Amino acid sequence: MEFSVQTANPAKAETACLVIPVFKGSDLLPTAARLDDASERLIGQLLERGDFDPTLGNVQMIPFAPGLGAERLLLVGLGEREKCQEAAFLKALDAAMAALTKLPVDEASIAFDDVPLETRDSNWKARKVLEAAERAIYRFDQFKSQPAPLASLNELTLMVSEAGDAKLASQGARIGAAIGQGINYTRTLGNLPGNVCTPRYLAEQAEELGRTSNGALDVEILDEDALEALGAGSLLSVGRGSSQPTRLIVMKYNGADEREEAPHVLVGKGITFDTGGISLKPGEGMDEMKFDMCGAASVFGTVKTMLAIKPKLNLVFIVAAAENMPDGLATKPGDIIKTLKGLTVEVLNTDAEGRLVLCDALTYAERFKPASVVDIATLTGAVIVGLGHHATGLLSNDDDLALDLLEAGEAAWDRAWHLPLWDEYQDQLESNFADLANIGGRPAGTITAACFLSRFADHFPWAHLDIAGTAWHSGKQKGATGRPVGLLSQYLLDRETDAQVESSTN
Repeated sequence: MEFSVQTANPAKAETACLVIPVFKGSDLLPTAARLDDASERLIGQLLERGDFDPTLGNVQMIPFAPGLGAERLLLVGLGEREKCQEAAFLKALDAAMAALTKLPVDEASIAFDDVPLETRDSNWKARKVLEAAERAIYRFDQFKSQPAPLASLNELTLMVSEAGDAKLASQGARIGAAIGQGINYTRTLGNLPGNVCTPRYLAEQAEELGRTSNGALDVEILDEDALEALGAGSLLSVGRGSSQPTRLIVMKYNGADEREEAPHVLVGKGITFDTGGISLKPGEGMDEMKFDMCGAASVFGTVKTMLAIKPKLNLVFIVAAAENMPDGLATKPGDIIKTLKGLTVEVLNTDAEGRLVLCDALTYAERFKPASVVDIATLTGAVIVGLGHHATGLLSNDDDLALDLLEAGEAAWDRAWHLPLWDEYQDQLESNFADLANIGGRPAGTITAACFLSRFADHFPWAHLDIAGTAWHSGKQKGATGRPVGLLSQYLLDRETDAQVESSTN
């Protein structure tokens, strides 16, 4: 999505459509007021007569705008002014973009910078506008014989009332466009069927990112022979029952001024289809297990975002990719496997396979001497019971890292919730026959899954994001959400800011 920022008189703006937010029962915002004056109170009369109800999320297109440079007006309801916070702002914005992308226009202007939000500046609002625009134009219909027409919209002008805010808006829009594109890439990878998006396909995607990065991204793919030689028995055990070969995908971005600066590492669970293995899942809803690689997809989306923004950071992205299938070679309940770290694991349930691929990936991350490691996984159904579909579960061995991720989630409005990782939970993983079991029973399932992973993250600051409740929607709106690309991108950009501050004070 192309964008520009404009501070000129909105009444004279020549645009195919001008998007105007309106509060219910309150004074018009600055841009709307100027348009109202120039159009002989067009907006005011519509509100007074009840022809437009500015309830939150309501939209109405005005096909003619007499006295204005705009060909159309799109009015968007913000609801009551005193209730307008981030969630309301984003709901109204999404409604506006959904309506806008249905119109036969290739460019439009939008005045959401006028919406007053405490603690949110023009940078944040512009970023959200571009993110919403990118999400709205997204289509996934490549397997349909008659795809829906693509949205015409490809350019947005951000109307800014205060000239001093133009630079902030431009900066935010640039970041928002990059994050939006990363979100859409994540959605596509998640939405692809399991017979297309295999571990080998993910490896090819990494290689393509490397080829098109102008040398910014180094890619290494470890195949099954390399993993066997390495000793990654836990990762390999998950894919034993599949004809699709397992892969460990490593992508390295070196953008810091000091090449040897410790990198921040993201690790994604890439189970491209999860039947549960020998511990077979129920048939109902199993089609959604193509989404079990959404942790990996979010890592790929964050890579795409970082390549667009080019932060001055060293980053490593690791994806553990496998397909969990039941056949004569598949791992069985009761089998004991050896991890890359050297610990042995009694596999009590082959459907708790995500932690088995992640533990070897976390051990592999240790070789980079990381500043931080964050793994992202659709790991447990228990997190949905606890948090529903709104918050990502967060567990960490480092309180500062956890706080950084929570703050990044608030800034990106892609929020997480901190769960405990106390030593008392570790006892649930005891095994009579191996160093530990891969499940800890029904109680605190999300926490004991993270406890398992923590055994392989004892040499660096580490956090785990359980996105089983936030990575995709079910039902009529079935599809990947692209979360938590916003959170991860914000977390990494914050690390760049911290590094710049530290450098300037030294």
